Amino acid sequence: MSSEDPRRLDEPLTPTRFREACGRFATGVAIAGAMDRSGVPHGLTVNSFSSVSLDPPLVLICLAHTATAIEVFRGATHFGLSLLSAHQKELSDRFARKDSDRFDGVQWRRGITGVPLLAESLAEIECAMKHIVRAGDHDIFIGQMVHATIREGEPLIYYASRYRKLE
Repeated sequence: MSSEDPRRLDEPLTPTRFREACGRFATGVAIAGAMDRSGVPHGLTVNSFSSVSLDPPLVLICLAHTATAIEVFRGATHFGLSLLSAHQKELSDRFARKDSDRFDGVQWRRGITGVPLLAESLAEIECAMKHIVRAGDHDIFIGQMVHATIREGEPLIYYASRYRKLE
C-alpha cells in the first residue's frame, strides 16, 4: 500500500493543482529569443519546449498571453532557443523576471537568421516560424529548425518548482 494519502488523488483540479501535477515532469530550461522590427532582442525563460517532428524538423514553445515579449514573437519570422547548461541558472532567473532589458550586460550573438542566442548554451537552435496556435491562455509557436549549434555539458533541470542536477 502506498504511503501517500489517496485523498490527494481526488482533490478538485485547480490552477495550483494543475501546476503541481505538470511540475512532476522534469524539463530542461531554455531562453527563447526573437528580434523586434527595430532590431532589439527580446527573450524569456521557457521550459515548455518540445520536438514535434523529425521530417521536417519542427519544435514548439508555449508562451503565456501575459508574456511581455509575446507580440514580438507573434510578429517574428524566426525565433531562437538557447538550451541552458547547469551553470547558467542565473540567466534562467534573469530572463524569467519582467525586467525591461534582459539582454543588457549578457553575452549574446545574432544567429545566422538574426535571432538572439546566448553564449555557452548547450545548444543554440534557430527556427523559421511556421505556425502559431492559440490554446487557452498560451500561444503555441511551432518552428522549423534551420540551424543548430551543439556543445557538451550538463543541462539545467527544473522539477517540482526547483532547479535540480543530474546525478
